[in-house]
Amino acid sequence: MKLVLFPLLLALVAGAPLFRDVTAAAGITWRHFNGQSADRFLVESTTGGVAFLDYDNDGLLDLLFVNGGETPGGRSPAPVRHALYHNLGNGRFVDVTARAGIGRGNSYGMGIAAADYTNEGHTGIYITGYPSGVLYYNNGDGTFTDVTARAGVANQGEWGASAAWFDYDNDGRLDLFIANYAEFSFSDRRHCEFAGKPAYCAQTAYRGRPSRLYHNNGDGTFRDVSAASGIAALPGRALGVTAIDYDGDGWQDLFVARDASPNLLLRNRGGVFENLALEAEVAYNPDGVARAGMGVDAGDVDGDGRPDFAVTNFDSEYHALYLNTGRLPFREATVTSRLARYTRPYVGWGVRLLDFDNDGDLDLFIVNGHLHEMISQSNRAVSYREPPLLLANDGQGHFSRADAGPVFQKTYLGRGLAAGDFDNDGAVDVAFVSLNEAPVLLRNEGAAGDRWLGVRLRGTVSNRDAIGARLVLKTSGGALTRWITGGGSFLASHDHRVVFGLGRDGVPTELEIHWPSGTAQRITGLAAGRYHDITESIQRKTP
Repeated sequence: MKLVLFPLLLALVAGAPLFRDVTAAAGITWRHFNGQSADRFLVESTTGGVAFLDYDNDGLLDLLFVNGGETPGGRSPAPVRHALYHNLGNGRFVDVTARAGIGRGNSYGMGIAAADYTNEGHTGIYITGYPSGVLYYNNGDGTFTDVTARAGVANQGEWGASAAWFDYDNDGRLDLFIANYAEFSFSDRRHCEFAGKPAYCAQTAYRGRPSRLYHNNGDGTFRDVSAASGIAALPGRALGVTAIDYDGDGWQDLFVARDASPNLLLRNRGGVFENLALEAEVAYNPDGVARAGMGVDAGDVDGDGRPDFAVTNFDSEYHALYLNTGRLPFREATVTSRLARYTRPYVGWGVRLLDFDNDGDLDLFIVNGHLHEMISQSNRAVSYREPPLLLANDGQGHFSRADAGPVFQKTYLGRGLAAGDFDNDGAVDVAFVSLNEAPVLLRNEGAAGDRWLGVRLRGTVSNRDAIGARLVLKTSGGALTRWITGGGSFLASHDHRVVFGLGRDGVPTELEIHWPSGTAQRITGLAAGRYHDITESIQRKTP
């Protein structure tokens, strides 16, 4: 959908930042800790999760940051903890971690997946890590209870990275997919050097592990269906995952980004998954080499109503874009989209497709950061600390680098990246974690002047968060298609609401919702400039 880009051009001419760093002003003082030591355990380089979630149902998005942990040679002078920040609604947050009961436990933390997995109206939290994960049940009074043992989702003995809540068998309950990385132990010290100094060993020194899928039994417990679903038969170094029905057959599929292991495109055939990555030509690069995939996100980049995939990779590999043509294979547009031009020197992690300027087109926000402190000694084109990227979409899947403000001139060791509208102004904001530093909360100021319409869905037959829903908004300028996905980005969980950018003059005419249950719902008369709560109707079914 092509709409006027006046607000973006005005911001560029005036030099106004499109995103403003409000971390300090918001009262966020937590810092990340990864236990880095001379041992250079690879897990140190991949941690740092973040989530936007409304844990107390007050209509305001809160923030949860996931910490790493200590290693045998990397000790912290203060207790290492995660941090839950309650949104006060005035641009400020307050740390409520202790009161909420969010502890760090005995695991080295990685990422987060947040959703209402009980369908009770409260958002639960799953935190991934090594050597296990933790499931927190939301008590509905601002506190959480660790229910991992009873639920049976510890993922014991594994190095869990990203995770996704999604309903793989269409029973109305959210199931849990965990992207497991590699065989690992703190007792297994592997010594590698770079320029004569301790360095992280290559990922290929670690054997990949199978990911896991847990079926939600509906009574607070889960059953490991990794083998029965076909997931267990596909070991590899998995880092990122997103769940979306890429082929429109009514079943939620998975794209798994893997590190020097071929990516997975898992087509859901009624609860059993078939890997079609080779047929889709997303498993390897055009030369038949597995890229170092970290993060992945899905959305309609070129306006054809089908979900495409963006994947972040290592430097010199380019971050990749795969366009969904409606049949296999996907069309790799890494070069034609200009992603190759802008991402060659970067090691990418978190990635999110979002319409930052509300012009109707999905743009790309990417955070980057290398693993090796001495990398510039061997390659002057590559740096250890790297800037984030904001890439503006022209509506046809061609990107240009936006001059978005001071934050994008600074460098970070970016890892987890989440998106959500924390101030409810219709402009999607962003938060990301940087290794061993304060996180960054960015308020979106690039959408001023453009119209928008926000939607929050509530499932009845479908899962309550409506993860898996497809939404088509018809406007005076065309149609916009969006999905509520499971997972996405890297180690992150996002606002489940959908924001449609309408440009300066767009007028919404009809919203068509395809719920995960198969129910089709059409709504007219929705006003722009506000969020609308919509509950699933069960009167009409998709033929």
